[in-house]
Amino acid sequence: MNFIYYPSEKEVKQYFGSDEVLMMLVSFDGETAVVAPSAETVEHHTQLAQVGIRETEIDQYFRIVFDNTAADWTFVCPQTYRGITDKQKRIAEFYKDGFRCISQALAELGYFIELRIPKRYRRHFDIMRGSLPE
Repeated sequence: MNFIYYPSEKEVKQYFGSDEVLMMLVSFDGETAVVAPSAETVEHHTQLAQVGIRETEIDQYFRIVFDNTAADWTFVCPQTYRGITDKQKRIAEFYKDGFRCISQALAELGYFIELRIPKRYRRHFDIMRGSLPE
């Protein structure tokens, strides 16, 4: 995986293993990850722009906020994800792909931590189970 660090690799890596909150974007193809301290970037859109990627490409990345204890995944599945039209299938694939790509990126950085999906994003799982209208 190709890692892009903001503001620099040296500066980002000094926070590894600390309580500092880091932000990461992992491309849907699992080939690229962008990592920055949250204090430097604040939002994932901003993080993309800071490394020269158009903010409008946010829907091509899995979004994560993490520290040395856990990673929170901003679970937002784009309607166009992998061209899958069935909402339940699309969300299921997004989940499987995201879990794999995010876990790989974290492991490559030396983070073997819990991957969590905050409650505010859990409604997607209700859709997968068919308990909410599409």
